[in-house]
Amino acid sequence: MSRNDAAPGTVTAPPGRIRRLLSLLYIQCLIGVFAGAAVGWLWPSFGADLKPLGDGFIALVRMMIAPVIFCTVVHGIASMGNARAVGRVSLKALIYFEVLTTVAMVIGLVVVNLVQPGVGLHVEVSTLSTEGLPPEATQSHESVAAFVLSTIPDTLPSALTGHEILPVLLISVLFGFGLNAAGEAGAGITQGIEKLSKVLFTLIRWIMRLAPIGAFGSMAFTIGNYGLDTLRHLFLLVGSFWLTALFFVLVVLGTVMRINGLRLLPFLRYIKEELLIVLGTSSSEPVLPRMMAKLHHAGASKPVVGITLPAGYSFNLDGTAIYLTMGSVFLAQALGIDLSLTQQLSMLAVMLLTSKGAAGVTGSGFIALAATLSAVPHVPVAALALIFGVDRFMSEARALTSVVGNGVATLAVAKWEGELDEDRARAVLRGEIPYTSGPEADHTPAPHADPAPGEKAGDADVKEAAGTDRAPVPAVG
Repeated sequence: MSRNDAAPGTVTAPPGRIRRLLSLLYIQCLIGVFAGAAVGWLWPSFGADLKPLGDGFIALVRMMIAPVIFCTVVHGIASMGNARAVGRVSLKALIYFEVLTTVAMVIGLVVVNLVQPGVGLHVEVSTLSTEGLPPEATQSHESVAAFVLSTIPDTLPSALTGHEILPVLLISVLFGFGLNAAGEAGAGITQGIEKLSKVLFTLIRWIMRLAPIGAFGSMAFTIGNYGLDTLRHLFLLVGSFWLTALFFVLVVLGTVMRINGLRLLPFLRYIKEELLIVLGTSSSEPVLPRMMAKLHHAGASKPVVGITLPAGYSFNLDGTAIYLTMGSVFLAQALGIDLSLTQQLSMLAVMLLTSKGAAGVTGSGFIALAATLSAVPHVPVAALALIFGVDRFMSEARALTSVVGNGVATLAVAKWEGELDEDRARAVLRGEIPYTSGPEADHTPAPHADPAPGEKAGDADVKEAAGTDRAPVPAVG
């Protein structure tokens, strides 16, 4: 029977529409996540063996992150032309990061003391062992001075070959200021870096086509290796952590967006592809280049995006901040250790340091928690064995919260600097100026011309979406 001969009352989706849906990256990632979960549940050993698929995808993206950050930050600072403006953006971003990180930690501290997920477990300290924990969790952790010195690379090229973001930021800022100070001599290099960034974003676009495979492999490994039974035993901790992270995103970050004249839910819809990639891979690193392109497309200037977003990956890990307070107090409750308010606040002060520099990769929050317990005498590091099995189920919430938090931070700093085209931002979040796949290009939204009679401000952007005189838009996808 042909499609036209279908029985009355039946509805058949047009084949073209199905093909269009399946061509969308977030639909492909969603399929990958569910398929991976099913494989891990039905065939646990096979699912655990699929870990290289997720690791390989993350490795491909990680090799591009350092050069992308370098090119974006250097070009942003060099094109800004004002060292004071760069310093002002950086200062506002760092102040914002510290305030929001502290708020996240306080919320986590309040929730874990109210819910008390660890009370009643009555775990004996003598029964705990560090055997089976990652080596990074049991080794001695560096001091504050050592942490600061670690941001200085041995050589300029070595920063681009490592996995740490802070050394890349350091050399990028120095190089950008150097090009600024060089005047005409640096102009040609600046143009070359801009062209190189277009090539890098093209490569990122190709790599991101593998995101559904990476999400499939990572989710299959998570369910196959740890199983749902492990999650069931510590459901109260995992559930309260996810709800706390959701509260932080909807209430705290939603308020920040409202203060700056934007809305959170349209922003979440705008970055849904990135959120699904993070959910599948348990890492926020793979979406850093895409987030930079999308925030610039949404009207934030390239210099502000280039400075704020990469810095947020080290200084504004809101999800990790919630995890540190909830995880440490949970362990104390499980061991029957009564922490006073003063002791909890002292731990919070330590966490403000240990949370910095924790890259957005899977397991970094667990290592940051180990560093916190090593720095304070209240809870033994061996207690980490209690939550090691379910840490993976919380890493997705950590990464998702941090990605949304850094996106909101970038838009907020751009607004405060007067570097956000608000009309364009609202139109983009409403879907009137769609984000399209294409090579990265320098598109800084120009000031709107006076509207024609009967045309309200911002209509030019809507016309732009329809294809009239549309400037190239930075996009990777």
